[in-house]
Amino acid sequence: MKRDDDRGGRDDREHRDDIARRDHRNADPAPPPPGGILWSIAGDVRTLLMLPSALVMQVAHPAIGAGVDEYSVFRTDPWGRGERSLRSALLWVYGGDEAAAEGRRLRTLHRSIQGTDTHGRRYHALMPAPYAWVHATGFPVYRHAQRYLGRPFTEAQERQLYAEWLQVGRILGIHDRDMPQTPEEFWPYYRKVLADELELTAVVRELTGTDAPVPPPDRGPPAVRPLIRALWPLLLPPLARFRRFLTIGLMPPDARQALGLPWTPRQERALRRFGLAVRTLVPLLPERLRYLPLARRARARHRAARQ
Repeated sequence: MKRDDDRGGRDDREHRDDIARRDHRNADPAPPPPGGILWSIAGDVRTLLMLPSALVMQVAHPAIGAGVDEYSVFRTDPWGRGERSLRSALLWVYGGDEAAAEGRRLRTLHRSIQGTDTHGRRYHALMPAPYAWVHATGFPVYRHAQRYLGRPFTEAQERQLYAEWLQVGRILGIHDRDMPQTPEEFWPYYRKVLADELELTAVVRELTGTDAPVPPPDRGPPAVRPLIRALWPLLLPPLARFRRFLTIGLMPPDARQALGLPWTPRQERALRRFGLAVRTLVPLLPERLRYLPLARRARARHRAARQ
């Protein structure tokens, strides 16, 4: 976002107009293929452990942090916001014809998100650079977290994952010109954003802290909710510490260092022990417990269609 306001305004308008034109075309981008890397990992329950790291890297961009701070309901409705965001992300991979429609819905939703960041720079949620960065964070987080929670990707798998991630980006309306097109091109771009753009925003501090007030869950079996509400003052502190541990630990080390987030050798050993337990136990689970409902249904439909 190193540009003057007038040029930024023209670029923003041109980008939004271009997105609108693309939204009216008949040929929608296809989601990643069944049987691909994302088809296997995006709906796995282990993804829930990775998402907070990607979110923190996103809101470390001043424009994104400002937009989330001003417009998001993550403070007042964290459980509902998380559920809606997760469903949206799963649709990009498992939604079939719904994937492109979900991309259009998100772009429409974000067209009204604009303002001024803490540096006095104007932002809009669909500005190419921050919009692409939101999507880009998924690739390094998947790559890093997989080393703890699953089997590390081979070079070929990593290349396939990146190609599929680009395909998801097209569903979201990200131009190929705004995203590096190969892993080799991605890492210089990634390191430049870490060095030149990211900072410890107020939202980063809030999401990695342990003292922010969080309301008790309003989802789950109705019979259990009163008990959770009663015990929430006791449950929240250890849950907040565990969330911070996983959020920082599953973040790529260079991103963690760019934000000045602390990580000790003792924490690293604890994360490795936790990862060993997760990657041992989760593959033993039946599919109905291992995969989130939307992903599980899509996988079942795909199997039935092949019979």
